[in-house]
Amino acid sequence: MIPFLDLKGINAQYRSELIEACTRVIDSGWYIQGSECKAFEEEFAEYCGTKYAIGVANGLDALILILRAYKEMGVMCERDEVIVPSNTYIASILAISENGLVPVLVEPDIDTYLIDPNKIEAHITSKTKAILPVHLYGQTCEMDAINAIAQKYNLKVIEDSAQSHGAYYKDKRSGNLGDASGFSFYPGKNLGALGDGGAVTTNDEALANTIKALANYGSHKKYENLYKGINSRLDEMQAALLRVKLRYLDEEVEKRRAIAHYYLQNIKNKHIVLSTLRAEDNHVWHLFVIRTKNRDALQKYLLDNGIQTLIHYPIPPHKQNAYTEWHDHSYPLGEQIHDEVLSLPISGVQSLEDTRMIVKVMNDYQ
Repeated sequence: MIPFLDLKGINAQYRSELIEACTRVIDSGWYIQGSECKAFEEEFAEYCGTKYAIGVANGLDALILILRAYKEMGVMCERDEVIVPSNTYIASILAISENGLVPVLVEPDIDTYLIDPNKIEAHITSKTKAILPVHLYGQTCEMDAINAIAQKYNLKVIEDSAQSHGAYYKDKRSGNLGDASGFSFYPGKNLGALGDGGAVTTNDEALANTIKALANYGSHKKYENLYKGINSRLDEMQAALLRVKLRYLDEEVEKRRAIAHYYLQNIKNKHIVLSTLRAEDNHVWHLFVIRTKNRDALQKYLLDNGIQTLIHYPIPPHKQNAYTEWHDHSYPLGEQIHDEVLSLPISGVQSLEDTRMIVKVMNDYQ
């Protein structure tokens, strides 16, 4: 069986360095908000090209805290609106509603699966305060167009960079393309921890300081609480492990790009719609997603031939029971994407032999 993602194999590449990092943390006697987290924040901010990075517990918290901080700073208030793509993973939307804000869904570009900038302005109202573009599957959105709209209407731009670690848009990396960005270090990400983790990146000092306090019980100074905060901190162990893997992130991305390019050049089947690559540096191929009309049949065929695949994602957000108020809404492109997408195996440890086998089986599908 060719696995969808061999996490054991991915982490085995760095085994000795990961063990050394764990040992260093254990021997330090300091496990929360210590030198490892501080060092990772500095290294990740430098990698992204931002002034600040704040380690938090997970990617969802990263987005929640950005929006919460803007509320505390008076930039947003209850029932304000945030524009977000209709075909994203539900976490992007949960962060908005968790803050008492209103998600406004905008359809994607069917070729890239990313929010369509040409459709954004029609959804802007007097209550709109932000655009939340999602760099879905690892490709950056059309940020020049999005930032131009934001500037025109005085909106914040909050990147969801959970799947785009290391991706560029022109001369800047994901995480440095708007006012703030939320990252996830879930184990399956291109930069994955060995547990949960996340980060916020920004160049805004006031925003960074507010988020730091909010994530630490609302405290900017021990036993003094400015806000009704939460506990969302990147622990020392995960920070130390991420420091190891960050050093190899660009190498991991290049291996994924090689596999993606092989797929793009060699999968030739009239039933399969391949991903659209806008520019080489724009995509880090967290996922390689194809579309087909009979997705479930193709998935079964691949499994029968020893190839594991996943669906990202089978149910659109507006059809989830969590958002019953949207069940009568229609987002045709988002619905089509959710009905047709299938993710093929891709990782830095996937062999050329396995990649060739996947292509052959795909091309034999009828």
